[in-house]
Amino acid sequence: MKKEIKRVKRERVYQGTIVDVYKDYMEFSNGNHEVWDYIHHKGAAAVIPVMDDGRFLMVRQYRNALDRFTLELPAGGLDQADEPGRDCSARELEEETGYRSDDLEWLITLRTTVALCNEKIEVYVARNLIRTHQHLDENEFVNVEAHTVEELKQMIFEGKIEDSKTVAAILAYDAKYNR
Repeated sequence: MKKEIKRVKRERVYQGTIVDVYKDYMEFSNGNHEVWDYIHHKGAAAVIPVMDDGRFLMVRQYRNALDRFTLELPAGGLDQADEPGRDCSARELEEETGYRSDDLEWLITLRTTVALCNEKIEVYVARNLIRTHQHLDENEFVNVEAHTVEELKQMIFEGKIEDSKTVAAILAYDAKYNR
């Protein structure tokens, strides 16, 4: 099948702080041509912080694309494309929640929007949390909340949590550990 589709040119049309946007000029075995959008993302990691009582620490923060606050797992972009996801998830855990953990276990890897973006998010589970303090960026405002898995699943099925990494990670955790 790969021989039926060929990228003949990639042209960067925008270089951003988080993503780069490209036009991909495609050629098909039937002689047709199309221009496809491609978004390059250096990758990210997320973490499910599990408290001793089983509740998850979640973060509520403003998301510009939606123009509202969302409830999500702590997460963030890799500092460099080759940064291990485990390191990124550990850093984001402490930065956003004010907890750290030396007990991180890989849960799943997600590709968020395969039709046009290469973003990959590795999700880890953090246990044995140790209280430290948040290390938020100057213009980052994050509220930390604790919820049970059942509360979070209810919010997912009520449409109150829509963030794909959060939905996938919570349901994967529930399927792996609570069934």
